[in-house]
Amino acid sequence: MTSGLGTAPLAGSSPTPGAQWPALRWVCAIAGAVLLADGLVLMALGYFSMGVTVPAALGAAGTWLAWRWHRVQAWRGRTALRRGLWRMGWALLLLWALSVAAFWWVLTRQIDQADNATIGMVPQVILVLGSGTPQGQPSPALRARLDKAHELAQAHPETWVVVSGGVDFGETLSEGQVMGNYLRAQGLDARRILQEERSTSTELNLRYSLPLLQAQGLGPEAAVAVVTSDFHTVRAQRIARKVGYTRTLPVAAPTPLYIRYNAWLREYFAMASSWLLREL
Repeated sequence: MTSGLGTAPLAGSSPTPGAQWPALRWVCAIAGAVLLADGLVLMALGYFSMGVTVPAALGAAGTWLAWRWHRVQAWRGRTALRRGLWRMGWALLLLWALSVAAFWWVLTRQIDQADNATIGMVPQVILVLGSGTPQGQPSPALRARLDKAHELAQAHPETWVVVSGGVDFGETLSEGQVMGNYLRAQGLDARRILQEERSTSTELNLRYSLPLLQAQGLGPEAAVAVVTSDFHTVRAQRIARKVGYTRTLPVAAPTPLYIRYNAWLREYFAMASSWLLREL
């Protein structure tokens, strides 16, 4: 006989197909294969972050567990301590998954609130945060931010547009330069574009952009629309307040579907890290 958790068959009994592949083993095999494939494909495309590597590691663990199922069950069945550790491990994994789901639910609600808040907004500045420029071109996420900023700039032709980002690892052009080039190619008046090209983090994006605003007679009290990816709006808003901006409004650009949930998972870890380090 076997239990739902895949207890090893009694001595002398022949395993049935259900004993060979109990429900939990199927879950490990299917979920593991999907997560591992997702991580490997994205890493092959050059995406390396906690939102990619953690699912890949979980996928590898799930695939290995399904493959070595009977040996693992034999190992855990030898002592009560091992059985307790087995149950505790699954309980912790479930609690973690529930915390991720709760974070995504809250994030979705706050993204919707940010979208509604942009209705009727009249910004003095549109500030676009950088997000990777592989081979001197905007990443898909950054392109979405720039397209959103261009749409907003067309609706408000008197605003300044600040593009912010330093030089990526292995690149020669700054994100600010690449972003400025992209917007100029889209027809945005070059005289409206201010380029910040030193920053290497969201905090520095916002901090180093201030002198550019001050040179135009504006300051941290100006009405600033901060354009960033949807998953990043909450943290960007908190960082802006920390830097000293008093009238920022996050503008959410959509995250490309094929990296959306990896990016949202990465943000889960980023928010947790910022909270633990008291950076927000």
